[in-house]
Amino acid sequence: FSEMLSNPRLIPVQKTLNVVMNQDMTLSCHSDSGSPPVRYTLFKHNRKVSTLDRPDLTPALFNLTIKSASDLGEYKCKAEDNTSSGGKYSNSLNFTLIEPISKPVLSSPTSQAKKGQNVTLSCLSENGSLPITYIFFRGRQSISPPVKMQKREAAVIFLFINSSSDFGTYKCRAENSFCNSTKYSNSFNFTLAEERSHSQPLIISLGVILLLLLVIGFALAIPFFIIPSYKASE
Repeated sequence: FSEMLSNPRLIPVQKTLNVVMNQDMTLSCHSDSGSPPVRYTLFKHNRKVSTLDRPDLTPALFNLTIKSASDLGEYKCKAEDNTSSGGKYSNSLNFTLIEPISKPVLSSPTSQAKKGQNVTLSCLSENGSLPITYIFFRGRQSISPPVKMQKREAAVIFLFINSSSDFGTYKCRAENSFCNSTKYSNSFNFTLAEERSHSQPLIISLGVILLLLLVIGFALAIPFFIIPSYKASE
């Protein structure tokens, strides 16, 4: 009695397709039905990687090491037994290379603010696998929902400076799918901008006018000093 060979299933033993450089991975290829022995062949981009023979219907385990970006291609496996014609192919798998994020940088176009002013804060990690999720804090309290960035762009929030507590210490946190890769930024503080007195422009204007009057007066007085001196010398 021979049983029809089923399409094999290709799955990662580690239960994840997220990998880091130089990581060892194991792929399991298994047909639930067929007539043993079964030959399993692993392919990457339609290029043969390895072949394993199983005397029964137990999975074939293929061990891989992700050494470079070229090892992240599409993987498939093929199962063949004595009754199958051409074999059966599995689903395809693609690894995703992940890397830890770098310490994010928290910045703002302005470091000074005054009450009643709108300001912005930007948070960016230069390195790390996307997407990256950012959260902003004032002190220990979060002041924003998680902001997930799919591109290498800064997460930005808008703030309204309403009270003295808004001049506290700000930080942001960045994280991605890399295990234990959460990083906190530098601290950032807004300083209170000095309020210019309303009388200052008036004082400056009066000073300029007074200076102009002195210059004009001096220019008008010059003939009265020069002409008598000229007549006395004749």
